[in-house]
Amino acid sequence: MGFSLSKLFNKTETNEDTIDAIIASVELEPYGISDSNVLFSGMNELGGYLFFQTVVVGTLNVKCKNGAQLMFKGEDFKLTLNSDSLEFESHHTEVKGRYVTNIDFQIEESDIKKLQNATLSEIILKVKKHELLFTKHDSKKQTESPITD
Repeated sequence: MGFSLSKLFNKTETNEDTIDAIIASVELEPYGISDSNVLFSGMNELGGYLFFQTVVVGTLNVKCKNGAQLMFKGEDFKLTLNSDSLEFESHHTEVKGRYVTNIDFQIEESDIKKLQNATLSEIILKVKKHELLFTKHDSKKQTESPITD
């Protein structure tokens, strides 16, 4: 998986940074949306280990040394992933108040299929004192899921 984040660090034409502005500035479909952050995600494998890679774009600004948790909740479904690294931090962009935070989460192969088939009601990112609640983004376009075989 390769995120194309080059546009994130450039100014937008408006002074207001909204969810729509964030979505327009990234060349990928969002996975989840909160009030002031957009969650982008995808799968990656390195050395036989699977990772659920996330990029949070928006107001989240953290410097973390204790890791994070990503929780998926849906009808008869609950999955919690722990971050691969305990230490990570947000990076400021040229857009005032906009940050980019990359967090990789460990995931088991058996959980990938369950997550693909789940109807999610919420996605929660817990990092430090922040608890971000995302709703699953459903694109009007027919696009490939970020979680693929």
